[in-house]
Amino acid sequence: MIDVIKKTLLAGVGAAVITKEKAEAALDEFVRQGKLSTSDARIMAEKIAEQGRREFEEMSQTLSNKLKSVLDRNEADAAARLAALENRVLVLENKVTPTPTRAGEP
Repeated sequence: MIDVIKKTLLAGVGAAVITKEKAEAALDEFVRQGKLSTSDARIMAEKIAEQGRREFEEMSQTLSNKLKSVLDRNEADAAARLAALENRVLVLENKVTPTPTRAGEP
């Protein structure tokens, strides 16, 4: 039943995270209709708010990890491209600038 109420609240409020106060306010309608007691509504509001906070924190952590992974991968790609460019410049410099020869060599 809590899942149905949570889904109803999320759909009605349109929020990913519901504060305890918002959940209580939404559950008040169920209390007025006699479908829930006040204490049950308060307990459900606390559970919904806590679960919302946990889900938000988990999503934030997952997103943070994915972003870090993408940035690390991009950084590694950039370092590889930079090394390749440095190597190409070195090769071109060697072609343009003749290497010093020893005395007596042509």
